[in-house]
Amino acid sequence: MVEEKKNDLFGMAKGFDFSSNLKGKFKTDWVEESVIFEKKAGKQPALPTSSTYLGSNFTFKKAKFFLGFILFIFLIITGRIFYLQVIKGSIYETMALNNRQRIIPIPAERGLIFDRNGLSLVKNIPNFYLAIIPQDLPRTKQERAAVVNRLAELTNQSVADIGKILEEYKDYSYESVVIKENLDYNTALLIQIEAPNLPGIEIQSGSRRLYLSNNSEIDNNSSSTMPFSLAHVLGYEGKLNKEELQNLYQKGYVPADNIGKTGVEKTYEQTLRGIYGQRRIEVDAQNKEHNVLAENAPIPGNHLKLSIDVNLQNKLEEIIKSYLKSSNKSRASGIVMDPNNGEILALVSWPAFNDNQFSGGISQAEYQAYLQNVDSPLFNRAIAGSFPSGSTIKPAIAAIALQDNIITPNTSFLSTGGLKVGQWFFPDWLAGGHGLTNVRKALALSVNTFFYYIGGGYGNFVGLGVEKMMAGLSQFGFGKKLGIDLTAEESGFLPSKEWKLNTLHEQWYVGDTYNLSIGQGNLLVSPLQIASMTATVANGGIVYRPHVVHSTIDSINKQETIKLPEIINKNFIDSKNLDTVRWGMRDCVTLGSCRRLLDLPFAAAGKTGTAQWSSKKDNHAWFTSFAPYDKPEIVVTIMVEEGVEGSTISVPIANDFYKWWWAYRNTIQNTHNPIQ
Repeated sequence: MVEEKKNDLFGMAKGFDFSSNLKGKFKTDWVEESVIFEKKAGKQPALPTSSTYLGSNFTFKKAKFFLGFILFIFLIITGRIFYLQVIKGSIYETMALNNRQRIIPIPAERGLIFDRNGLSLVKNIPNFYLAIIPQDLPRTKQERAAVVNRLAELTNQSVADIGKILEEYKDYSYESVVIKENLDYNTALLIQIEAPNLPGIEIQSGSRRLYLSNNSEIDNNSSSTMPFSLAHVLGYEGKLNKEELQNLYQKGYVPADNIGKTGVEKTYEQTLRGIYGQRRIEVDAQNKEHNVLAENAPIPGNHLKLSIDVNLQNKLEEIIKSYLKSSNKSRASGIVMDPNNGEILALVSWPAFNDNQFSGGISQAEYQAYLQNVDSPLFNRAIAGSFPSGSTIKPAIAAIALQDNIITPNTSFLSTGGLKVGQWFFPDWLAGGHGLTNVRKALALSVNTFFYYIGGGYGNFVGLGVEKMMAGLSQFGFGKKLGIDLTAEESGFLPSKEWKLNTLHEQWYVGDTYNLSIGQGNLLVSPLQIASMTATVANGGIVYRPHVVHSTIDSINKQETIKLPEIINKNFIDSKNLDTVRWGMRDCVTLGSCRRLLDLPFAAAGKTGTAQWSSKKDNHAWFTSFAPYDKPEIVVTIMVEEGVEGSTISVPIANDFYKWWWAYRNTIQNTHNPIQ
């Protein structure tokens, strides 16, 4: 009994008295009376199930809200995935690839430039430069600043200057941004040694231009020197600025690139540049090159052969500098041109500049020195200068009057020293005049009275008038750019009645026409335009587009493509009328102000000019000419700024050059040396 009770944990043993052992509230918990029924008798209702209670709490409205919420979350996730994978997929893919792979451009060897005889005018020399890849710089400001500060110490640059460069090219974070060029070997080596501690920094090797000017040797076997003035023809190359990079980035240019800035370096940029190659590399976690995945070799740029003859350029520069020094003048220009095709054989603008200072970047101090120089050595006055023409315009005025039947070769006017119109007097340069004058004499002696007549008329004689004069000069190429293959050419200026009224608010008077007819007043021309006009007279009436490039040469197969002459205008002046003008220019040599050329071993023709431009400064001195007279081969045009008179300084310069040229001409071969 005792054992039964011991094993009966819940007091369910037989005979156990529940009523006596349960106390308090537990007394009725296990008795039947504790269950409450709603009905005392009859069939009892079923107890509610758990599903009945759940259904009453989770309504259909709540179910729709829950499903809508789930759908909304799903749409957000799907949209985000679509945005990241589709819309921004290429960007993030590129970012991922850039973290692992890099496309490194391989610069092409820039084409070389030669003179017409095959002499090299430039070289490509090795060059070290410091570059930063902004993306690889440390992310924290403190670490980034430490790298920039160390670079400033190593390169002797200011932190501000480096920061300015990084800010300027911040949109090109995966590209190499050049911080300093032309590093010497020791500095490049020192930075390379420290490179592991300078993330984002790299020393790159390339090449830069060396221009063989400033008394540099033409080649290793010659002691001849290059003309300094070639800088205006060759120009120079330098780093792209921000605006250039924005325009050319899609064409394959990168922040570390060089580009032609002036001269043929700029006008023939695409010819010289070549086609860049690419190297695809894999980088490690420290952004160091780990493996080369693929590589496309670059294609070198093509070469240029100029129409410029270095020997002619050098001699013309030498003579001009000599006369400037002896006369205490400082600015002049000279052009030698082939009248039969428009080729420029020599082009001197003095003073000139050292283009090697610009190759690879010029210091601010050096650049400011050029800008502050009162003689403007960076200015190519031969093609960009705009000056009153003086009497050098008279051959064109005479040709226009002959063509328009205003005069004939026999038409004559009496020169008594000038013309009086009302209270105004328009003088001739010779007091008392030149007597009875026809067009040949007017050109030979530069008789102003004759040109007053044919330009503006006098008494019963009706002249050309300003409209016909300006229209005729436009046919010769004045008042517009001739399109020479150099930068910075200016168009000059042809005035009109409308221009004067709208600009100066004054009426046009006959005196304005008189002044234009002798190359004074508001007429402005460039030395190149005067040379071109002279070439047109010499060749019988064809206006060729002037050019300094003779041909291009394929750098791989050495095939030469010659640049064909380009005609701008022709058949606007009859050859018989130009014959009369040429006779007048020949008479200038035999009878007039060009007589200095009489001692040449060949016949030449020319026209002097003295251009008034300031009441306080000396006149500009002009001279333009062609030779030999019977079969012209060259045109020589000289302009000395503030040179006083063309006959006293410009004619002697041309005369000395012609003497040298004749001897040189007879010794050179009329072939072009092949480029090796």
